[in-house]
Amino acid sequence: MKVSYTNSRLSFFAFLYMVVMLAVVPGQANSQSYSLVPKAQTFMKVTGTSNVHSWDMTSTTMQSKGDFKFDKNHLLTSIQNFQLSLDAKTLKSKHSSLDNRAYKVMKASQHPKIVYNLRSTDVTTLSKNKYLVKVLGDLTIAGSRQVISMDVNVQVNADNSITCTGTEKIKLSDYNIAAPSYMAGTMKVGNDLTIGFAQTYHK
Repeated sequence: MKVSYTNSRLSFFAFLYMVVMLAVVPGQANSQSYSLVPKAQTFMKVTGTSNVHSWDMTSTTMQSKGDFKFDKNHLLTSIQNFQLSLDAKTLKSKHSSLDNRAYKVMKASQHPKIVYNLRSTDVTTLSKNKYLVKVLGDLTIAGSRQVISMDVNVQVNADNSITCTGTEKIKLSDYNIAAPSYMAGTMKVGNDLTIGFAQTYHK
């Protein structure tokens, strides 16, 4: 019994030593959770066209978080568990009539959230603290989900916050949304949209 007890103690301390060494050795890869920075310059902008003029709707209110993984040289290697959501009715243009029509065709009352969930990333280092990240994820609008791929520019700032920017083109028809019309049908919105975004994250 005494030998068994001694061996158990030695095994426990060996395991404890290994855990401590892994925690303190510098240069180990690490993954940390980041969330949107309050009051930072954060927005999502939807731009479209019509037979009369172009238009846009912008939201500065959203929720987002993700795990950014860096290697031993402090280079970004991947992003995981990333998600973003915003209330459709926080998208605003300069015209309330356009907003209300947009909410109607987006079925904002039945499906109030626009949601993005990341699937995978492919990171390319461009220069110090700047990366091009090819992302694949699910974008859900009006209750319809589509897999989209896009390029995201990622910059690690001096205060260790992370800024993500980019644009992506989508089609209303991909989300079962009929392009709306205004002014008794004289203004007809095009099927193509461009989504632009800028978000800053902090630990």
